[in-house]
Order: sequence, then C-alpha cells, then structure tokens
Amino acid sequence: MPRGRRPRAPEGETRPAPGRGKYYMISVVAKSYGILPQTHRLYEREGLLKPSRTDGNTRLYSEDDLRQLEVILNLTRDLGVNLAGVEIILNMRRKMEQMQSEINEFVGHVRQELQKTSQEDGDTDASEQALVKVAPAPMVKAPDRAKEPAAGVKARDDA
Repeated sequence: MPRGRRPRAPEGETRPAPGRGKYYMISVVAKSYGILPQTHRLYEREGLLKPSRTDGNTRLYSEDDLRQLEVILNLTRDLGVNLAGVEIILNMRRKMEQMQSEINEFVGHVRQELQKTSQEDGDTDASEQALVKVAPAPMVKAPDRAKEPAAGVKARDDA
C-alpha cells in the first residue's frame, strides 16, 4: 500500500455518501475543537467516529459527527474516561436509544388497540379501558420553607 493512502471501502462495505447539509474537512474540525487531525484518525480507527468520505477518500464530518465528537471529548477531557470506556458508553447509549424507540412503538400500538376496543364497545371513556386505573390526586401546596424555622432550631420568639 502506498504511503499516505488508505484503501477504499471493501466491496461488501458501503460508506455513507455525503448528502445535504454542512460538511467539514478534518483540518477545520481539528482547529475548531483544538485537537490534532491524528486524534480524529485515532477515533476513527477505534470506531468511535465514522465520517463520510468523498470519492477522493477525504473525510467529511457532518453535524451528527460533530455532536458525536463533542460527546467523546466531554467523556475523555472532562470526565477522564479512556477510549475503551468511551466505546462502551457510546454502545450503551445507542442501545438505550434503540430500546426507547421500541418502547415508544409498543406504547403507540397499545394506544391504537385501546382506541379500537373503545370504539368497538361504544365507550368514549378510554380511562375505563386503561391498563392501570389511578384516581386523580388532589393538588397540595407545599409549605413555604422560608417562614418555617429550621429543624432542631427554636424560633427566637419561643426563647
């Protein structure tokens, strides 16, 4: 392999093609975030960042890539997490987002089914068909803490 050149994506692997929106070259991103281009390349080798590529194999960073980079920099610089830990955290975040979307899809399905059964039964009150029936709780105003003496301290008038 010639020095300074990276091979193109293998036949089975497809890289995302740059679409609409803003894209930034590695030098611009490195300068604006105060890190070296080698650091970007390291993050890409470790699988933490996956920038798009041009036909000439130039890295192009999208807004999503920049948000991902900000998360990585926050974890490494501010919280002292190493790259292995960053990878684990990013994978967990990805799984949590996937689980959240599955839960949202499930809740939407349950709502549709409840609406169907309520329409079929002629009921207009969906709360009768609810999975968990809860009576509405009355609103209670919390006491003003500024007027109350601190716990264990007697007011001056009492002394």
